[in-house]
Amino acid sequence: MWNEEDNKLKRSFTFKDFKEAFAFMTEVAETVDEMDHHPFWTNTYNKVNIELNTHDAGDIVTEKDRKLAAAIDAIFEK
Repeated sequence: MWNEEDNKLKRSFTFKDFKEAFAFMTEVAETVDEMDHHPFWTNTYNKVNIELNTHDAGDIVTEKDRKLAAAIDAIFEK
């Protein structure tokens, strides 16, 4: 579930291992490039943390972030 705090949408994803986490990030990377909306994210072993906000709008959460969050959720739920 995404949480909105500090003018960002934030969510952590946990996977079986690093390989699954990296495969998820690779698939998400294709989507963010298509949407031209790139997240701040980190990966440590089997965890991926993502933060979304729109820099062009003054670093706040916009509909663009909500659409990307929904797309990321769809990738995760596969």
